[in-house]
Amino acid sequence: MKAMILAAGHGKRMRPLTNHLPKPLLKVAGRPLIVWHIEKLQQAGISDIVINMGWQGEKLPVALGDGSQWNVNIQYSDETETGALETAGGIHKALPLLTKNDNDTFIVVNGDIWCDYPFSHLRLKPDDKAHLILVNNPAHNPEGDFALHSHRVTRHGEIKYTFSGIGCYRRSLFSNMRPGKAALAPLLYQAIEENVVSGEYYNGDWQDIGTPERLAQLSHRLSDHP
Repeated sequence: MKAMILAAGHGKRMRPLTNHLPKPLLKVAGRPLIVWHIEKLQQAGISDIVINMGWQGEKLPVALGDGSQWNVNIQYSDETETGALETAGGIHKALPLLTKNDNDTFIVVNGDIWCDYPFSHLRLKPDDKAHLILVNNPAHNPEGDFALHSHRVTRHGEIKYTFSGIGCYRRSLFSNMRPGKAALAPLLYQAIEENVVSGEYYNGDWQDIGTPERLAQLSHRLSDHP
């Protein structure tokens, strides 16, 4: 299985830190945030990784190269000319690097989160098109995104959780898309209606690194307890 790290966003909430650097290259405890993802994927046995590039994207291959220093193979999906394509648009553009047929599956992780979820646990049942990792709601998303019922993701429920930005997808989820900018949520809503989205609740360490303050707090904590 291959994996994609989403790294094409502008990181506007992280300014001025992202004025001249893409957010995934900001350092956490001495290492770029994206390197934490690369190392966790490699530890899970995933050696083929696709990274999309947008804002200041040319700096990503300069910093990461072909991935050989982490014993992985990194390929880049370039969105610098089109502008960031959002999550579904970015995945759709990268599909030729990720899969060969509609039944192929792959992992996607947001480049601006930190999580200790074990990627080796990600699985997709034969009839499903997506499997989402849901986490406790942070202060900035108190209402959550999705509910769970018997390991199926639903949009309605008494208890809702936040989508972590970690998921496993089948290529067929994106097969009816046109190239261009597109959000992931509408595709997931349709797939949920079709009952082809599974999910799990993860109670481990997860953080959305959306502000300089959160970045500093995480860096301080990991420096003390790497």
